Amino acid sequence: MKKIPHPRKEDLELCSVLSALSDPVRLSIVKELLGRGECNCSFFCGFSLAKSTMSHHFKVLRESGLIMTTIKGTEYIHSVRKDELDSMFPGVLDSVLKSYDKRKR
Repeated sequence: MKKIPHPRKEDLELCSVLSALSDPVRLSIVKELLGRGECNCSFFCGFSLAKSTMSHHFKVLRESGLIMTTIKGTEYIHSVRKDELDSMFPGVLDSVLKSYDKRKR
């Protein structure tokens, strides 16, 4: 399995995490990934955005430290770095997602 470079846990910055989560598409991606554990890119075709746009969103999430992306053959497998995020910024991810859920109602 090949890995793409990601920021180390100790290099995660709250501003970068919150900035990445400020976009509704990226917030939806994180929410879906949390519900599924890990997922490949093809699942997100239902977002009806251009492939380049989705790639950009995944890059922002990866570079901010929110997701881990692993390459398996020709597939990119994504998962949320929840444990690492919770240890660095306790409760932040859950609070943002909870707030997002309330706004969607």
